[in-house]
Amino acid sequence: MPDLLCTTDLSPASDTALTHAIALGDRLGARVSLLHVIGKQERDAGAKEKVKADIEAKLDRLGAQARILLPDGDFMSEIVSESGRGHLMLVMGTHGPHGLRQTLFGADILKLVRKSAVPSYVVQAHSPVDRELNRIVLPVAGHAEIGRLLDTVCLLAKACAAEVDVYQLVRPGESPSDALLDNKLRMIERLQEEGIRHQEVNEPSSSFSVGFAKATIDYAKRVNAGAIAIMAHASDEFRYIADAEKERILANESGIPVICA
Repeated sequence: MPDLLCTTDLSPASDTALTHAIALGDRLGARVSLLHVIGKQERDAGAKEKVKADIEAKLDRLGAQARILLPDGDFMSEIVSESGRGHLMLVMGTHGPHGLRQTLFGADILKLVRKSAVPSYVVQAHSPVDRELNRIVLPVAGHAEIGRLLDTVCLLAKACAAEVDVYQLVRPGESPSDALLDNKLRMIERLQEEGIRHQEVNEPSSSFSVGFAKATIDYAKRVNAGAIAIMAHASDEFRYIADAEKERILANESGIPVICA
């Protein structure tokens, strides 16, 4: 049976991630494995049992079932290791720098999605659960290999009957690279082959900024998208600004979930 790996530190952000994981699992016919890494202060038997009881109580309130994983070790290392054990996707929440010990934010979440062995689905504490996931915004990327992201978008779009917007920000006087245009064509052709509803969106930029995060988030908000899909790694074309822009999308204040591969 397909399996979604969901991380939890018992915070509001990870509670939201669990709700998203359950909704995605229903759509994909997948079970959920819920991972909490046991820290130093939780390693005595009583503390570990309390963590397990708290997780079971959360599942009971949601009327859901999940396989509970409670390894000891470093939070990020254990997530990366577990992600390589046959899961379909990694679902996790990210939140501000003043949360609990296992807080993930900004650069930390970007490092993790890059190290994960499977595609990631990242949410905020306030991310609404779009059980229908009617629309996915897929920005055009100039990367050498976009196959895994395309596979993930197609998987979710077909499971949720979502429409995909192939989104390109068009800046005044800028000529898109051949790699970007080739990938755009590849995205559109793949969506056509899979029978997925889609549209090509060429949005004129309202500024001369080289960044892409704000325009992408604003567009996704405007069309009420259920998710934005981005590449985890930077392309050679925009490597010098890509990390900061990807962090902005992953931690976007609008709470739009982000598919990352």
